[in-house]
Amino acid sequence: MRIATYNVEWFSGLFDKNDHLIKDGSWSRRYKVTKSQQLDALGTVFTAIDADAIMIIEAPDANNHHSTVKALETFAAHFNLRTNAALVGFENNTQQEIALLYDPEKLDVQHDPKGRETTEEGLRQDARFDGIFRHDVDVDDAADKITFSKPPLEIAARTVNGTHLRMIGVHAKSKAPHGARDKQDETRIAIANRRKQLAQCIWIRQRVEQHLRDGEDLIVLGDFNDGPGLDTYEKLFGHSGVEIVVGTSKSEQSQLHEPHIAAARGRALGPLQTTSRFYNHTTKSYFNALLDYIMLSDGLFHSSSPTWKIWHPFDDPLCFQNDVLCKALLTASDHFPVTVDLDI
Repeated sequence: MRIATYNVEWFSGLFDKNDHLIKDGSWSRRYKVTKSQQLDALGTVFTAIDADAIMIIEAPDANNHHSTVKALETFAAHFNLRTNAALVGFENNTQQEIALLYDPEKLDVQHDPKGRETTEEGLRQDARFDGIFRHDVDVDDAADKITFSKPPLEIAARTVNGTHLRMIGVHAKSKAPHGARDKQDETRIAIANRRKQLAQCIWIRQRVEQHLRDGEDLIVLGDFNDGPGLDTYEKLFGHSGVEIVVGTSKSEQSQLHEPHIAAARGRALGPLQTTSRFYNHTTKSYFNALLDYIMLSDGLFHSSSPTWKIWHPFDDPLCFQNDVLCKALLTASDHFPVTVDLDI
């Protein structure tokens, strides 16, 4: 079985008010890419990865006027994808939902959030992801109130072979200092954002440990906007958010497994595998980052013979050698899919 995570940049902008595809020559929200071009590219990428389930980050909007499920199932039908059923969890107001597009002949899934509902005061432990988590992020002995703008999607799944597993789809807080007025303000915002991102990862790790205590197989996947050695502030805090979620300081049985995180932590020199590509308007050049991961619980890792793949248009030889797929990956989004093949 193949599980994927894919951040699709402004997927929501490709649908009209009735959640129908806008397949025309008008500009998408990607630079100099039309809606038709982005949709065709996405169809090529989704067809190529041929996953049984794709955790879509920045999925189409869900609110009183739009349906994430309808939009994704319309997209799947248009491109004749076997992942033709969609599931969404807690809706948010960012126009960037977290949703699962899956093959209903291979998986039964349901939104199954854990934790307790919270009041305005929040909880330090076991808070549901649409609630408030209390955690001291600035070390002043006063607990701050942490929320998710995009609450993680918690899924109970059963494969066609009868394997039960849990999935948590994540889009963690961005650390980018948006809105900074000067260098000092940029530093302040960046540190504040990193603190919140770390707190969100501590919250997720609490849930991970709950599932591990219950002896459940678990997959945590999505865009963490973070990684080992990704920015200069990591030395200030001692670790990255993804290392918290993986549990690098925990016993081996309590850790999650993700080879790209392990490679980044052990890297001294040399290239690093990456999952995203952005344009830097200051340097007038592109830069790459490792932001998207699929993490497996220890039992699942040892029992399923997993094989990971980053569908990078330049770094993966098969993607690079396929001109159509290479161009589609660059056109479809600023992130690239990550897949893991599992014997489940």
